[in-house]
Amino acid sequence: MAEILVVAEHDNAKLDKATLHGVTAAAALGTVTLLVAGEGAAAVAEAAAKVAGVAKVVHVDDAAYAEPVAENLASLVVAMADGYDGFVVGASTFGKNLMPRVAALLDLAQISDIVEVVGPKSFKRYIYAGNALATVETRDAKLALTVRTTAFPAAATEGGSASVETVQAVAPSDLVKFLGREVSASERPELTSARVVVSGGRGMGSGENFVIVEALADQLGAAVGASRAAVDAGYVPNDYQVGQTGKIVAPELYVAVGISGAIQHLAGMKDSKVIVAINKDEEAPIFQVADYGLVGDLFTIVPQLTEALKASKAAS
Repeated sequence: MAEILVVAEHDNAKLDKATLHGVTAAAALGTVTLLVAGEGAAAVAEAAAKVAGVAKVVHVDDAAYAEPVAENLASLVVAMADGYDGFVVGASTFGKNLMPRVAALLDLAQISDIVEVVGPKSFKRYIYAGNALATVETRDAKLALTVRTTAFPAAATEGGSASVETVQAVAPSDLVKFLGREVSASERPELTSARVVVSGGRGMGSGENFVIVEALADQLGAAVGASRAAVDAGYVPNDYQVGQTGKIVAPELYVAVGISGAIQHLAGMKDSKVIVAINKDEEAPIFQVADYGLVGDLFTIVPQLTEALKASKAAS
């Protein structure tokens, strides 16, 4: 059976959910080892050992991995490469930064954003902005994969009993230096893991008008997203962006407000369980994928919907 190394994404305190989806995909390929590289991340290694489907945890504790610097982590993975038949990571910003470096150093053809494991070396992934599903196969000796997290269920965080092995760090790269991190703080759920997402588009007209979207999101306990057009217009920061070049989401409920539904945006949210679209243009492409559509002025409809939710909560 193939030996697969999944690189854990974490903050030295807890595992990121993207890793759990990666474990599920890797388990379809063979025996899973989870690499936890960090500084003071013993709690993460212990939690990783309990993840269902993980056979072994490799824990590397060193100041070089205090921050997820891709060059340092890639060197570590390459140093461990001889013992594994494949390398897997979630297709998050972390994974998209790391895996191309691993693939290049090992001279492998990376297969990105897989949505299904077809066979030992064949996979399905979307192409043409999500309009076609391609089956691709590699002839490389080893696999280098990123996994679309919305396509695979998260592995259970309890039930596993993996052994934990401590491994020495490798020399960090002298090409990069970590200077700092700017983290946007929010009391709302994280966009890629939220159960409900409310997104605004160019139709919002301005960044100030996004308070309408935020008010609705607060009533639904939702994360706030945006289309690329809204981000490019400067209405909201780019970490709000949902779409092919933004974040891929698949919540139970996705509410698209003032979003026309360009192909790039649909590629990032069309797997949502229920899609509600609010747009004044009844010919907008978003209605082709929506389960429910409201045609009208969003500046009237959205506040009315927010007030109705408030009233419903008060009545209950």
